[in-house]
Amino acid sequence: TTKLKLSKQNIHVIIKDTVKIEMNYKSRRNNRMEQLKNESSRQYEYMEKMKKWVQKKSEELGRKLTCHVTTFGCQMNEKDSEKLLGILETIGYEEVETEEADFLIFNTCTVRENANTKLYGHLGQVKKMKERNPQMMIGLCGCMMQEEHVIEKIRSSYKFVDIIFGTHNIFKLAELLKARVDSKGMIVDIWKDTDQIVEDLPSDRKFSFKCGVNIMYGCNNFCSYCIVPYVRGRERSRKPEDIIKEVKQVVSEGVKEVMLLGQNVNSYGKTLEEPMSFAELLREVEKVEGLERIRFMTPHPKDLSDDLIEVMATSKKVCKHMHLPMQSGSSRLLKLMNRHYTKEQYVALAKKIQERIPGVSFTTDIIVGFPGETEEDFKETLDVVREVGFDSAYTYVYSKRSGTPAASMEDQVDKDVIKDRFDRLLALLKETSAKNCKKKVGDIERVLIEEENTHEEGMLTGRLENNLLVHFKGCKEQIGTMADVKLVEEKGFYYMGEQIHG
Repeated sequence: TTKLKLSKQNIHVIIKDTVKIEMNYKSRRNNRMEQLKNESSRQYEYMEKMKKWVQKKSEELGRKLTCHVTTFGCQMNEKDSEKLLGILETIGYEEVETEEADFLIFNTCTVRENANTKLYGHLGQVKKMKERNPQMMIGLCGCMMQEEHVIEKIRSSYKFVDIIFGTHNIFKLAELLKARVDSKGMIVDIWKDTDQIVEDLPSDRKFSFKCGVNIMYGCNNFCSYCIVPYVRGRERSRKPEDIIKEVKQVVSEGVKEVMLLGQNVNSYGKTLEEPMSFAELLREVEKVEGLERIRFMTPHPKDLSDDLIEVMATSKKVCKHMHLPMQSGSSRLLKLMNRHYTKEQYVALAKKIQERIPGVSFTTDIIVGFPGETEEDFKETLDVVREVGFDSAYTYVYSKRSGTPAASMEDQVDKDVIKDRFDRLLALLKETSAKNCKKKVGDIERVLIEEENTHEEGMLTGRLENNLLVHFKGCKEQIGTMADVKLVEEKGFYYMGEQIHG
């Protein structure tokens, strides 16, 4: 064993170096914060410039310029679209419900191949709209725009598109618009990746009483069927103080429920200079006064912590609803999918959650027809559905996604076989859902009233803590408020209820 003796002089040097490193760290952090603040200010400057342009154009036309954002894909895209719409309204555009607007944005998804086909179909229709309205500008953004072959196709076949940008520079919309009106040519601004998180920009929320709050961006998991890590980039977490600030702000504006969003919320905090776990973040969000409900999307089974389960079990605000994507019940397929857990580990985790949080609502994602899926593999998926007893599931037919490892796998499953399995899965899920629903009949539940029921006059639709819907009599003035509702009848995936007054 070698013994190292340090003199006072050596210790002094080490301490000096440590202080120097700490100062460098603080300096880098402060510089980064200043850069993000400056970027936010830059974008507001572009908004002011575009505001003048929009005002002038509106005066020339004798009417307000209109805008519309069409969103494909996940809740992360929905949140991005709220930011895009917020910027457009800040510079003077007026939102309309139709795509026949002066500025139309398609916020795209590329998780499945048919999403690309869907966009190209829309663009064919939009070309005719633009011919009728010379003022019209078209913007394309989102995940699909992160693929090089897509950009090449749009440049060659859809030359009437005005602006193209991706997932990493949503905040630059006003700047890109300014470049477009100055150059009068197609603007393409695609970032391969970024470590920037530019917030403090306008946002137009879809609902006044609930909203999503991004806590992180990107994904490091690289599931073999998924394109998301390639188009959303590597994981990067927002600072907790910025998240809490946003939550407090939306609550002050009337929001009662927030959905914390991330591709894998379990990974939250790993990229922060001062790491914080997702469970710790939940505890901080719960402290926000006036906030009544907290949801989150999406955790990953491979690294869901006991601490997170404990927070859910003891919290008065975190909803007792766990959406835990399974994808398959076959350990063999899970390995091919690069999911990092087995069937047995998933079931054990589900049981642990159900034991610690009695009555928890369990939902999941399931892919049918992954390459090489045998009847035995599929039966294992059905076994897990029966054992866990899911309340509902997002079920998908496997879609070959170019650029992912699974796309080149052999033994692609026949479409007729997939359809048969898909139908059998849906039938089983209907059984488990109905069984779970019946357990709550007669209970009085707290409900967030979300909208008027479109099928019957005088009826409202509210959402339970477990994320299921209930329809009951009420008046539209109650939308956005909480109410106590007795669950009278189960309908498989929803309830009929009676509002309890007083």
